[in-house]
Amino acid sequence: MKRFHVHIHVDDLSQSVAFYSRLFAAEPARVEVDYAKWMLDDPRVNFAISTRGHKPGLDHLGFQVDEADELVDLKARAESADRALLDEGATTCCYARSEKHWVTDPQGIAWEHFHTLGSIPVFNEVVQAAEASACCSPSTTESSAAQGAATSTQPSCC
Repeated sequence: MKRFHVHIHVDDLSQSVAFYSRLFAAEPARVEVDYAKWMLDDPRVNFAISTRGHKPGLDHLGFQVDEADELVDLKARAESADRALLDEGATTCCYARSEKHWVTDPQGIAWEHFHTLGSIPVFNEVVQAAEASACCSPSTTESSAAQGAATSTQPSCC
């Protein structure tokens, strides 16, 4: 079964946790100094916020799957969309170990498809200088996003 995923960058994590906890009538499933996540069942959403972005607002959308074969299906759909696909494979990010890939829509919105395999105690296990301040979608430029090509082979995380 799939779960819709939304990741938003926020300026003030504690203020945003308080707001979304009231809005969802639920406490986050995970809270860290720079990140919080709600795993809602009605509607079925993985809603994450973090302070790791360049500016507040939408970072990316996606689908989290429960089974590896569902990820294979989503990858085939993404490939059929005639856009550049960034396949990260096994990776760590957002305090989790996952298998994932990315595709960017014609407007430049990144879509993440992932299967979470487990939890880790850090945001990600390998942080490179270029990635330290950015999360979670692959880097693209406006012109290459419009053409459907990712410009970076080093995605950020989540």
